Amino acid sequence: MEQNLPEKTGKSLDEWKKVLAAKQLSKHADIMAYLKGECGISHGYANLITLKYRAADAGSAQPDDLVNAQYQGKDNLKAIYHILHQWMLELGSDVGVAPKKSAVSFRRKRQFALVQPSTKTRIDLGLKFNDRAHSSRLDTSGPFGTMCTHRVQLTDVQQLDEELRGFIRDAYAEAG
Repeated sequence: MEQNLPEKTGKSLDEWKKVLAAKQLSKHADIMAYLKGECGISHGYANLITLKYRAADAGSAQPDDLVNAQYQGKDNLKAIYHILHQWMLELGSDVGVAPKKSAVSFRRKRQFALVQPSTKTRIDLGLKFNDRAHSSRLDTSGPFGTMCTHRVQLTDVQQLDEELRGFIRDAYAEAG
């Protein structure tokens, strides 16, 4: 989203930060109201600008640090994450990776996958489909709510098979 700011809003993130500094707004709600109301920016982009301006988002930290913190004390899950990460990147040059405090989001035109170490022994892989039935492996979205439509619970690298890779490819394809 940050790369699309100039096209979608007319200014880069640095330019928006200068505008906001001149306005001397500090509260999240006030900044959002200004960006949406006076500047005509959509909610999503206004929120991104506001969070980055206030340095309140986890995305301001170094991506590797965020991922390392997610897997601290969960070393047994790192191999699963690294394989999933590699698979996502192999899908295409348009895959965006956005580590957050508790999960890593993978996007194309929209988010298609979310990888979250939910417990010390399980990664939840959230996938977003337009219209796909749930199954014993492709469960409901669970803790992801509307961010994803389906969830696959992973506890062992042996579960990273071609069927799962196919699910990921399909979610990527639908996000384009």
